[in-house]
Amino acid sequence: MEVHVQYQKMMTSESLTQLLMKKLEGLETKYNWLIKANVLFKTENDKTGEGKICEIELSAPGPRIFAKSNTDDFEKSMSKTVEDLRRQLEKRQATFASH
Repeated sequence: MEVHVQYQKMMTSESLTQLLMKKLEGLETKYNWLIKANVLFKTENDKTGEGKICEIELSAPGPRIFAKSNTDDFEKSMSKTVEDLRRQLEKRQATFASH
C-alpha cells in the first residue's frame, strides 16, 4: 500500500510517521486490497485543549474510506482514526463476502 503523509501547521515527526506506518501495516495485512492511504496531521487552535487532528483517507475498491479524529494528542487521534477505519473496512469486507 502506498502511503502519503502530510503535516500542516506543524513540524514533521519521524516517530509519529513510524507509529502510523506500523498501524497501517496492521490494516494492510488484514485487508490486502487497500491501494493507497493519504494521511494529514494538523494542529488547530482550540480553546478546549484539543486541536491535534489526524485525517486518513484510504483508496480501495468502491468508494473511498475516510476517518478523522480531533483530540489533545496526535497518538490518540491516530489511534481513534485507525480504529474508525478498521470498523469501516470490516463492513466493506462483509459486503465483498456477500457478493
